[in-house]
Order: sequence, then C-alpha cells, then structure tokens
Amino acid sequence: MKSIIVPVDFSEQSEKALKVAANLAKDHDAELLVLHMLELSPSIMGDTGYVSQEQVVHLIKVGEKRFTEFLDKPYMKDVKVIPVIKHYKVFSEVNELAEKHNADLIVMGSHGTDGLKEVFIGSNTERVVRTSDIPVLVIKGENGRFKVERFVFACDFKEENVQALKKAVEIAKLFKAELHLVYINTPGDEFLSTEDAYNRISKFLNIATLGFNVEIYNDYTVEKGVLNYSESVAADLIGIPTHGRRGLSHFFMGSIGEDIANHSQTPVITFKI
Repeated sequence: MKSIIVPVDFSEQSEKALKVAANLAKDHDAELLVLHMLELSPSIMGDTGYVSQEQVVHLIKVGEKRFTEFLDKPYMKDVKVIPVIKHYKVFSEVNELAEKHNADLIVMGSHGTDGLKEVFIGSNTERVVRTSDIPVLVIKGENGRFKVERFVFACDFKEENVQALKKAVEIAKLFKAELHLVYINTPGDEFLSTEDAYNRISKFLNIATLGFNVEIYNDYTVEKGVLNYSESVAADLIGIPTHGRRGLSHFFMGSIGEDIANHSQTPVITFKI
C-alpha cells in the first residue's frame, strides 16, 4: 500500500477515519492524502450564484487554518501527509485524486445507524463509493488501531463479482486476515437449493481461479444474513461489491449494500464491480 486518501470535514466522524488512515499509513509505510472540499454557503453567493475572488481567498485561508489545526494530532506524528483543499464539492474529484496519486484505498467516516450522513453532508459516502474505482473503507465508531483478523466477503457469486473478490483477497493478504466467503441464501425468488448454490459457487471460483471454501448461510434477507453471519464469526471487517455509478450494489435487488454499510457496527469495505 503506497497511498491512502481520507476526506475530512473536521467532524468527529472524519477524525475517527483520519485516525484509522494514519495508523494504516504507519503500518504500511504509505503516504496520506487528506482531502477537504470547501462548502460554499448560499449566504455568501449572489442571485447569480457567483462568489467573488476575495470571498474564495478568505474561505481558503479559513480552511487552511482549520486544516492545520485538525491535523495537529499526536497520532499524525511520523505520517507523511499531503493536504489537499478543493474549492468546490465535486465527488468525482476524489476518484481523480486517487488516479493521480495511484492511491490504494479511501477511508471515510460514518455516523452509522442514524443514516448515511458520513463525511461531508447528506449521503456523501454513498456518492464517493459510487464513483470510486478503488476500495472504500467506511469506519464506524472508535477504531484507531484497526486490526483485522477475520474478514467476511459476501456476494451472489455471479461472474461480475470476480474482480471484486480478487481485490478482497488482496486486502485480506495486506491485513494478514483470515478471509471468510459467504453466500446468503434467502426465501423467495432468489432461493437456491444447496446443490444449485454450490454449483454456482464452484463455477464462480473456477472462473476466478481461486480455491476457497464458501459458507452458505440461510436468513430472511441478504442484509440480515451478512450481518448475522459476520457476527457469528466475529468479523472485524465486511466486504461487499458495488455497481459503481449505478449506485450501491445489494448483490440481488434494491439497496442491500447501502443498508449493510448503514447498519453495520463493523467497518465495511466496498469494491467496485
């Protein structure tokens, strides 16, 4: 791991993400790109939406001062930090920054069960996940050292998820974690017999040229199954695939991925399909 991006808005949640990112940077000798996007208040904009150069300069100076104060933490010592301030909130710029610096991971904070109110305002973690080509780690609560011993990856084992699984394997190796693969079997239209489920899984692993044991876990919904299975194995991290610009994947229908990221108390890492 060479480079990690952590977007911040100076909130408690983004500081928790910063702490995790800083410790990951130390553990893997990586540089840390700390990103802040200026939020232009409507009160300083005229009817045309125009903001004067003087106002922009003032906002930048205020942002730089807060940035310096925010980064002045004991856990940031000995971390190579590259501060980045963007003048506007354009979420595609996170992905552009990742590409420019060949970043390996984005780390973001989340409020958790109160809804996706994560890094900036509203559903911004979802927006970054949707546009990011690299894995996004969503942090819940205080998790400074972020030690991963058991990593659960859940998907429907259809061919489109092969690359997501391979990235998950890389993350498991990076964290030296035990990887648990699980297929959630639910009642209704998506129900598979044990034989059909293992046939799908076997075909998938052959395409991926990977040899893993996969657990079939039965539950009423995919979300409940992923969360309950992860709790049963005491997972430290949950991995899920996402469909990029089409929104958060749930593997089957709806927005299960969003629900898992929203309701899980365990950190979640997403992989774009």
